[in-house]
Amino acid sequence: MANSSSFDPFTQSFTLLAADGKPFNVSISDLDSFMLYNIQISINYSAQLGASVLLLVVLLLLTKKEKHRSPIFVVNSLSLFLNTVRNILQCLYFTGPFSETYAYFAQDYSRVPGAAYATSVAGTVLIFLLLVCVELSLILQTRVVCTTIRQIYRRGIFALSFLIALVAVGFRFALCVENSRYIVSLTYLVPLTWLGSAANITTSISVFWFCAVFVTKLGLAIRQRRQLGLRQFGPMQIIFIMGCQTLIIPAIFSILQYTTSIPSMDSNVLTLVAIFLPLSSIWASSSGIGRPPPVESDQQPNYFNSFTGSARQFLHYKNSKAPSSPSNTATTRISSSLPSPANPTQQDMYLDLEAQGLEERHERTMSGAVVSQ
Repeated sequence: MANSSSFDPFTQSFTLLAADGKPFNVSISDLDSFMLYNIQISINYSAQLGASVLLLVVLLLLTKKEKHRSPIFVVNSLSLFLNTVRNILQCLYFTGPFSETYAYFAQDYSRVPGAAYATSVAGTVLIFLLLVCVELSLILQTRVVCTTIRQIYRRGIFALSFLIALVAVGFRFALCVENSRYIVSLTYLVPLTWLGSAANITTSISVFWFCAVFVTKLGLAIRQRRQLGLRQFGPMQIIFIMGCQTLIIPAIFSILQYTTSIPSMDSNVLTLVAIFLPLSSIWASSSGIGRPPPVESDQQPNYFNSFTGSARQFLHYKNSKAPSSPSNTATTRISSSLPSPANPTQQDMYLDLEAQGLEERHERTMSGAVVSQ
């Protein structure tokens, strides 16, 4: 009676036989942990897969055809595509022969086909390629945003940014090589723990650095605009919001990797960055569509584009004391600090900036004059 009362059926184990006939025990709790891990990580990768596919379709449909050759658009689209394929391969691994119950507990992968090994190695390589695309996108956008600052500061930021990105890519490449070797040789991955942690940390630092530069520069520009009385919510504010979001949310997931039992939380870092970057451009580029132009009837506006530095005349009013409309002067006086548009390289960079939605790219006809906002 005492023995039956002390018996816990949830902790019992069962016996399996290895290929050589030697028995080994597997407990119910170990089996539950194995199944729960596979379910949780498959849900994680499936959610990333759905988000990546959805945004890739939206990006292709909502981006104008003339912007499809923009370097930033190409890199962002490629990032989403690589992330989609990566998550598909990850889901295939955790539902494939490597994750069969007997193969896992007996550590017997003799019946795993070569295609499963290729899938695992390809998934590791795609993570590296995805990081390269994300870092390239961040470098391109930081290069565009920092074009207007002094040359000595710009070169310093570029050099430090390149170094940080290179360190993150280097650690990820080392992890890719070693992980592929372990997959092929079926060696346990404990020695790679420190390398995986280093790759995760350097990637998070890289994303944090680029977004900090991005947010700081845009924040200063927004502050300057507010001092000039330009308080209208527009593409610049949208990019600033998304930059803050990209700065904070991936860092939270990177930290959760070390504080929670949910598996592979750090895999969300690259997915979030790959999603947030094109999402900001979609939101910003659509923010000004359909907005009526509030222009006073006694005003004769002549506009110029402060982002591209085009040589249009400054806005003049008949009445010098008349209040300025933020929508009409939204990008005027800031241009005094911008470089000369005579440099074609700077113009090309502003075209990339325009592709990310920092400029409202629609034209309206008002009082017989074409106005570019």
